[in-house]
Amino acid sequence: MTAAIFNRIGVRDVTFGARVTIVEPCNLYGCEIGDDCFIGPFTEIQGTVRIGARTRVQSHSFICELVSIGEDCFIGHGAMFINDTFSTGGPARGRKHLWRSTVIGDRVSIGSNATILPIRICDDAIIGAGAVVTKDIVAPGVYAGNPARKLLGQKN
Repeated sequence: MTAAIFNRIGVRDVTFGARVTIVEPCNLYGCEIGDDCFIGPFTEIQGTVRIGARTRVQSHSFICELVSIGEDCFIGHGAMFINDTFSTGGPARGRKHLWRSTVIGDRVSIGSNATILPIRICDDAIIGAGAVVTKDIVAPGVYAGNPARKLLGQKN
């Protein structure tokens, strides 16, 4: 019989700002969380992630390596961030040089169950629930759908 390897859930090697609230259980490691942030339960935030001040990350969200989230953002329940684009036709399988980064600006709201591929989202954008963001968002507005598109009638 082969011995099992247990990677216990928990919080380790995290740089915290002041007045951060974490609701356990969650798995945070090697990341940076700014002042006055809220991290909901059943959330994983991986190494190298940076979350700006006053940002709220709701439950069941997954924020992978190479993601930077600005200040005053809202990340809805079950939001998923992706860093592997399967550029070789399949998973990178540990070949981190194939991973790509994601940069989220300030005052961005991302709805529940949205999926964010490795892209850039400008300040003041709103991403609808369930949206799949596959390309950079360069103008403020409301974006929804799969792939996410700017909704008509929205002012910049």
